[in-house]
Amino acid sequence: MLTGDGHNVFIGSGEEVTEFFRSEIKGLSYIHFPGFRIRYSRWLPQYVRIILSAPSFFFHICREHRQLKKIIRDYRIDVVISDSRLGLWNREIRSALVTHMVRIPFPGWLRFPERAGTGIVKRLFSRFDFCFIPDMPGGINVAGKLSHADHLPANALYTGILSRFGSDINPVGPEKYFCTVILSGPEPQRSILKKRLVRILESKGKKSIILEGRPGENIFRKTEGNIEYINHLPAIEMKELILSSEFIISRSGYTTLMELISLGKTAVIIPTPGQSEQEYLASYMSEKQWFTALAQNLLNENFEFNLARDRAPSAIAEESRTLLRSALGRLLQ
Repeated sequence: MLTGDGHNVFIGSGEEVTEFFRSEIKGLSYIHFPGFRIRYSRWLPQYVRIILSAPSFFFHICREHRQLKKIIRDYRIDVVISDSRLGLWNREIRSALVTHMVRIPFPGWLRFPERAGTGIVKRLFSRFDFCFIPDMPGGINVAGKLSHADHLPANALYTGILSRFGSDINPVGPEKYFCTVILSGPEPQRSILKKRLVRILESKGKKSIILEGRPGENIFRKTEGNIEYINHLPAIEMKELILSSEFIISRSGYTTLMELISLGKTAVIIPTPGQSEQEYLASYMSEKQWFTALAQNLLNENFEFNLARDRAPSAIAEESRTLLRSALGRLLQ
């Protein structure tokens, strides 16, 4: 795909991500280049799975670094923007790593490795020309300590929040839906959350939507009682759905938080059990009173739908556009 600036853009990804891009943007060129995926457990905490997966993870970093050399040669690549894939740098081209985590969170009783981990992370990030941090640089930010370590990498640039919905919010009239649930994340926790929410929404008897978060070539819908199930929606339709819903329930994944903030919406956010990053973000957003946080094991028939008191400042969207243009300008100059 040749952009208006004369750049030919390739997307390197696995099948699931490729399906998502195909449904959103027409005319892109694709390279089959799947990343490393940590398998989560029903019983083991996230940090335990990360520790157990570390040897495989570092092996994959080395392998994809070698694979990138061939891709650069075959497709004549000049610039690589890597979405948290630490092996995608090369000395012959310019590269940027996109990540909001310059500090890896650990549970409170296991907090001592965080500082040592930050040093390792900085060394890995230094391989890239730039480290793009999708957050705000000051005290009004989204990721808290995850994106604001004591000593940032020397190549760090804040890009502002990123969202597929853009920052132009068009009113859609009266709210048409009681609640929209945005499912995401690994199994089995995705299905556990869905089952609990279905029972709650059925008891309310009001028109609600469950977005399954499973992109594919076609959109599948089915309605059971007062709940409509949709496998996925294009960005324009999903934006309209979110804006026309009284309540939103989602995981506290960082991408989801950025997208809701870009639309000026709040939500009930439920971190995936054992995922320390989501648990920290849920707590941080709750402290700011931008979102209402709830642990999954507290989700029962007595659950009350309440909106957070405040919203993220609307100025975040405008400042984000400026920060992103500046960061991309430095990468592409």
